[in-house]
Amino acid sequence: MKKILLIDDKASIGKVVSIYFSKEYDFIYLENPIKAIEWLQEGNYPDLIISDIRMPEMTGDVFLRYMKKNELYKSIPIVMLSSEDSTTERIKLLEEGAADYILKPFNPLELKVRIKKIID
Repeated sequence: MKKILLIDDKASIGKVVSIYFSKEYDFIYLENPIKAIEWLQEGNYPDLIISDIRMPEMTGDVFLRYMKKNELYKSIPIVMLSSEDSTTERIKLLEEGAADYILKPFNPLELKVRIKKIID
């Protein structure tokens, strides 16, 4: 079963996505990128990461740059979630290595289809 890591400071997003993904994927939810980095450094390796952009301790764009510069993790596809419909930000994050950029609020079924295209 493929493993998906969701990083979002809102637990409600974790619950909704978990409902839609837990039957098909091994689903892990963490509330910030710092915990995600610690989880990765413990030897965990997801098939895909979904990360919010606006988070307090470390933003999703900083996390994306960290991941793409790290030899161990740069091949993990990362889907960015944002409540900001900014073409400039979307282009910048896609250029920096994001596999996709999805606006909040999102339809969980659309997210599922986009993820299947990336990892299945």
